[in-house]
Amino acid sequence: MIRNDDPEALDRMFDALSHPLRRRVLMLAYRNATRDDQFPVEEIETENDDVEQFANELYHIHLPKLDDEEYIEWDRDSNSIRRGPAFDDVEPLLRLMDDNQDELPEEWP
Repeated sequence: MIRNDDPEALDRMFDALSHPLRRRVLMLAYRNATRDDQFPVEEIETENDDVEQFANELYHIHLPKLDDEEYIEWDRDSNSIRRGPAFDDVEPLLRLMDDNQDELPEEWP
């Protein structure tokens, strides 16, 4: 649930969802049933032919951003991800998008 005392929370959620790679990470976390379920970073798929660029963006931009917002917890040692303390804030948007996949563009997420 979004805290009423944080007027920028919705903007941060939309910002987190604005990039396809971050959407993929968040949808993987959403589809993992509980907060304690972990999944390896390797489950994140890419259509990018440049694996080095993909890895650089993932590890230096997208995972740190989602971790900073606390939507995920990224364990760098085990290279795994789980839902973070603020995941409940973004979960309703993820559920809405997941429930309405047939209304979204083909390349979703």
